[in-house]
Amino acid sequence: MASEALATPLEAVAVPPKRRFPTLRRLLRHKLFLVGALLFGIVLTAALFADLLIQVDPNRISIRNKFRPPGSEWIFGTDNFGRSQWSRVVKGAQLSLAIGFGVVVLNAVFGTLLGALAGYFRTLDNVLMRIMDAFMAFPVILLAIGITAALGPGSINAVIALAAVYTPRTARIVRASVLVVREQAYIEAARAMGASHARILLRHVLPNCMAPLIVQLTFIFAYSVLSEAVLSFLGLGAEPPTPTWGNIIAEGRLYIREAPWITLIPGLALAMTVLGLNLLGDGLRDVLDPRLKVQQ
Repeated sequence: MASEALATPLEAVAVPPKRRFPTLRRLLRHKLFLVGALLFGIVLTAALFADLLIQVDPNRISIRNKFRPPGSEWIFGTDNFGRSQWSRVVKGAQLSLAIGFGVVVLNAVFGTLLGALAGYFRTLDNVLMRIMDAFMAFPVILLAIGITAALGPGSINAVIALAAVYTPRTARIVRASVLVVREQAYIEAARAMGASHARILLRHVLPNCMAPLIVQLTFIFAYSVLSEAVLSFLGLGAEPPTPTWGNIIAEGRLYIREAPWITLIPGLALAMTVLGLNLLGDGLRDVLDPRLKVQQ
C-alpha cells in the first residue's frame, strides 16, 4: 500500500516536453541578428532575383538620358553614359555576393584543413602557423592588391586573392578550437578504442569546432564584399563593362558634384550589406559561444 501511495504522485508529475531547436529560438529573439538578417536579406533577394528586377540592360548606353536624377522613370537615376543605375546596382549586388560566397567556400575548405592539421598534429603546428603568420604580417588589402596585380584583373582572380589573404585568419580560429577539443576526455576515449586520426578529426573534433568557424565565416563574407569593392575601385576586380559596386563608385567619383547619386547609392548598398553581415555575425557569436549564452 505504501509503495502504491508513493507511486501515484510520481506518475502524476508531468514531464515538461523538450524544447526543439533551442538555438533557432534564441536567434529569433536576438534583435541584432534579426536586423542583420533583414538588411542582408534585402540585398540577397535583389541578387537572387536580379534578372527579374532588371528591366533595362545595365550596359545599355543612352546619351540623351545621362545624369538623370532618381525619380519615377529612373529609380536610381542614370550615370554619365545614360545607363540605368538601378540595373547596375542590382547586377553589382549579384556579382559582389557571388565573389564573397566564393571566398567563404575557399576559406571554409582550406582554412579548416590547415587549422585542423596544425591544431591536431603537434609536429605540423609550428611549420603551418609560421607560414600563416608570414601572410598575416602584410595588411590585408595591400596583399590582396599585390596578388591580384600579379594574377591580373578579373572576378576569379579576385576570389583567389581574397581567399589567400583571409585563409590564415580562419586557420588560426580553427586551430585554437582544435587545441581545446583534442584534450577532451572523449577524444582520449576514441584514441583508446583504436580510432584513426582521420576518424577522430572528422567525427569528433571538427563537429565541435563549427560554432566559432561559422561566426568567422560570416565576418569573412562581409570583409570579402568590402575588399572586392576596393579592388574594383582600383580597377583590379571585374573588368568593365561588368558592373560592380566598386567600379560604379570609381566612375561616379568624377561627377560627385553634378550627380552624387552615382556614388551614393552603391555606397549605401555596400554599407547595408556589410552592416547586415556583421550584425548576423554578432548574433551568431552571442548565441553559439557557450561563454556568452544567456539562459532564457
